[in-house]
Amino acid sequence: MKIFTKTLLLIAITFFTANSLQAQTIVVPDTLVGWTQTWVANLNGSQASYSNWSEGGVNTVSGAASTVYTKMYRKEQYTFGFRTNLRYGQSRIDGSTRKSDDLISIRLRNTYDLQEDSKLAGYGAIQFRTQFADGYNYDAKVAGGDSLISGFFSPAYLTEGAGLEYNASPSLQLEAGLALKQTFISDGDLSPNYGLPEGETFRSEGGLTTGISFQTTVAENIQYSSNIETFTSFTDPVSETDVFWSNELVGQINSLISASFQFEMRYDDDFSSEVQIKQVLSAGISVNLY
Repeated sequence: MKIFTKTLLLIAITFFTANSLQAQTIVVPDTLVGWTQTWVANLNGSQASYSNWSEGGVNTVSGAASTVYTKMYRKEQYTFGFRTNLRYGQSRIDGSTRKSDDLISIRLRNTYDLQEDSKLAGYGAIQFRTQFADGYNYDAKVAGGDSLISGFFSPAYLTEGAGLEYNASPSLQLEAGLALKQTFISDGDLSPNYGLPEGETFRSEGGLTTGISFQTTVAENIQYSSNIETFTSFTDPVSETDVFWSNELVGQINSLISASFQFEMRYDDDFSSEVQIKQVLSAGISVNLY
C-alpha cells in the first residue's frame, strides 16, 4: 500500500510538472545585472459568528501573517540568491485555539554557467527549515490534552547540496546533485516521530537530490509557481525517498489586496508512511516593503 501511494504521488507530480509549475527555489532572471531585492509582507484573516442560526455553524476567528525577503545578484556567468520565508497563523474555533500555518525557511544558492549563454550551470545550495511553535495531533488525545508531535527545532532540517542545473526555459529549471542532510530534534521525546531513537537529537546523512521548478503568469496579475524536491539517502531504500511538492497561485486584486491558494504534498517516511497534504486558501493585505 505504501509503495502504491508513493507511486500515485510521483505520477501526480510528473503530470502537473509537465503541464505547468513554481518554485520555492531561487530563480535569478537572465536580465538582472548587479543586485536586486524584494520584501513582501501579507496579513490575512477571517471571522464567522452565529447566534440562534437555523442552519447551524461554528464561531471562528482566524488570522495569518507571512513575509518573504529575497535578494539576488548576477554578474556575467555567476548568480547568487538568498531568501527567507516566514509564516504563522492561528484559528480560534469555539474557544479553542489551534495553529493553522507555521514555517521558518532560509535558502542560499550560488550558480555558475559552465559556458557563456549556456543553459547548463553548476550550483551550490544551503537550505534550512523549521517552525515557530508547537504542533499537535488533535485526533490523538493523551493525558493532559492533545498529542504533541513537533515544536521549534523539533524538527529542524539543514541541507547542503551541489550539482548541475539545467535552465530549460526562463520558466522551467531542473537540477540534480549530491547533498548532506542534518536533522535536529531539540526535544528528545519527539525523536521517534522523525526516525531517530528516543533521546537522540541529531542525525546526518548523505544522498542524492533532485529538483524541478516552474513559474508562469496564468492571467493578468495571477502568478502560478511550483517546486518539487527529492532527497534519497544512501542508507535507505529508494522507496523511502523524501518528496516535497509545493504549489502557490497568487492573484493581485489591486495594489494592496491579494488572494492566494497554497497546496503542498509531502512524503517523508521518517514521519509517516502516508502522504501528507496541506492546502490553504486566503485573502488579505499584501504590502511591498521594499
